[in-house]
Amino acid sequence: MEAIIKNEFITDKRLCRFLGVGVFVIFTALSAFVRIPLPFTPVPLTLQTFFVLLSGALLGRKLGIITQVTYMFLGLSGQQVFTGLGSGSLYLLGPTGGYLVGFVLASFLAGNLLFKEKQSTPVVFIKLLAADFILLLSGMLWLKVSISIALSKAFLLGFLPFVFGDILKVALATVVYNKLHTRIKSILY
Repeated sequence: MEAIIKNEFITDKRLCRFLGVGVFVIFTALSAFVRIPLPFTPVPLTLQTFFVLLSGALLGRKLGIITQVTYMFLGLSGQQVFTGLGSGSLYLLGPTGGYLVGFVLASFLAGNLLFKEKQSTPVVFIKLLAADFILLLSGMLWLKVSISIALSKAFLLGFLPFVFGDILKVALATVVYNKLHTRIKSILY
């Protein structure tokens, strides 16, 4: 009964961390299905960046990296978890492969910048936006290489179209982070 009063059903911190990683792997995979193809770029708009940023911010940099590497491993091993039911190692070489690598980088950066004491809402927003821009930059640079285009064209196809949507996702992630981070931190650490 005491566990119910304290809202703690699982007291093993390692199990809580494992479950946290699993939940964010599932959320990252499911959010790949929220996909809006854009006619002028080979990169679709997805909801994944929202969960990538939250995985690092809420779980911390180590668990954030584990989450995104696990997600990538699932896709590379043949599970259809990438956008458009994609999977396999060739997917990583395609035009969106850089964004997948950016998932790991952004999750690490968000975790590194935010998994500390409480920070003001504008600071959280700016730090999540910085992590998101690293993700977009990684994707844009790989898009340039994968389809052999100029850097300016890669910016127009792989970065600029996603800025407005990603600002909205970062704003929502900021709200969720501010609501959950203290409780999640007490559960995991």
